[in-house]
Amino acid sequence: MSEDDLKAELERLKAENENLKRARSKGLSMKISEKGALSVYGLGRFPVTLYKEQWIRLLDSADDVRSFIAENAEGLKSKGA
Repeated sequence: MSEDDLKAELERLKAENENLKRARSKGLSMKISEKGALSVYGLGRFPVTLYKEQWIRLLDSADDVRSFIAENAEGLKSKGA
């Protein structure tokens, strides 16, 4: 490989790295796990993985979760976003 080829490859890799960083910081992303569960990425260091029925139960309880958070706001900590 010539020096020009190496420079071009380095620039390509830098651009790819920047694109990956931007994609990661956009927010939430979802993926189906090997076992068929739904994994949500972007909430913390590790994904939150639940099966379909568990997600449906959780989403059906969204109002209860919001109420609980509101009623217990003084005892809950916030992570600086």
